[in-house]
Amino acid sequence: MSTDRSSDLAGAASVRAHRESRRRKVAFLGGTTILLAVLWVIGVAVGSVSYPLEDVVTALAQRGPETQQLAVWHVRIPRVLAATIAGGGLAVAGAAMQSVLRNPLGAPYTLGISHAAAFGAAITIAVGTAGLEGSVLTLSVQTIGAFVGAMTATAAILLLVTYRDATPETLILTGVAIGSLFSAGLATIQYFATDAQVAEIVYWTFGDVSRAAWDEIGLMLAVFLFGLGYFVYNGWNYDVLDAGTETAQSLGVDVGSLRIRGMAVASLVTAVMISFVGIIGFVGLVAPHIVRMTIGGTERFLLPASALVGAALLVAADAFARTVISPIVLPVGIVTSFLGAPLFLYLTVKGRRYWG
Repeated sequence: MSTDRSSDLAGAASVRAHRESRRRKVAFLGGTTILLAVLWVIGVAVGSVSYPLEDVVTALAQRGPETQQLAVWHVRIPRVLAATIAGGGLAVAGAAMQSVLRNPLGAPYTLGISHAAAFGAAITIAVGTAGLEGSVLTLSVQTIGAFVGAMTATAAILLLVTYRDATPETLILTGVAIGSLFSAGLATIQYFATDAQVAEIVYWTFGDVSRAAWDEIGLMLAVFLFGLGYFVYNGWNYDVLDAGTETAQSLGVDVGSLRIRGMAVASLVTAVMISFVGIIGFVGLVAPHIVRMTIGGTERFLLPASALVGAALLVAADAFARTVISPIVLPVGIVTSFLGAPLFLYLTVKGRRYWG
């Protein structure tokens, strides 16, 4: 009897702990959503010219001065939406890469994939879009170039993981080498490009969410939702993979295929975001770690929560970039690099302390 009672008490305690953990995760998702909504309002209101909240509401209702309506609907809102989608997309790609590679420092920027995508896009700027300036086809060609570059870097990383069983430290060193290689290629393209091409390529490397207009935002959103849906759908597989390759294989998971497909989708999301907003550093690394340290690494919560945190980080960084030395507007990529680099160093020193 005492054994049965102890078993019942342990089971009840386990159920309570599970419910409490679930409540904490749901509360985190709700709180982050509210924070993102607040940051949206701030992002629309502030800038080189700031508007009071009532003026923003008036402009959203398409009333008030025409110049104010144009500024809100065609400048501020597209900018905030682009930051939201790009931040969420890069964060989801980073979270997926960390799970697929079982590497706490995996992210598009640290693995050199962002640099490779930028190199591919730069090639199309220099030689592949002559006569197409300003057209939708230009953006498609640039996206394809960015995707090819991203997949080239991804292939090198997958080869190391699949055939060499590379350690996390080896992957990061490989990412540094890949980033350096493609940065050198980018510099070579700039050296031989025209002044106009160099200006556009350099603008890319800064990272700026103001580039995306409504059409581009629609494509970014479609790719982001596809990537998020794919990773959430495969969330159980990633949870199993976190327990180890052997464990995943014993439960019937095709680890090789899962990794290839996951890295391909993450690279697609990365390539599309970079093709429209340029290189945005460290969001894909920072956001998933914030979520893991707060609510743990269960994939069905980790992925949407990472998207929300990444979106909030980039919206906040963009608002800061527009106001810190107003009326001069800093590219948001500069701000994220300043904020992300110290955390990257911290995670490198601490290793796997917060992984899992």
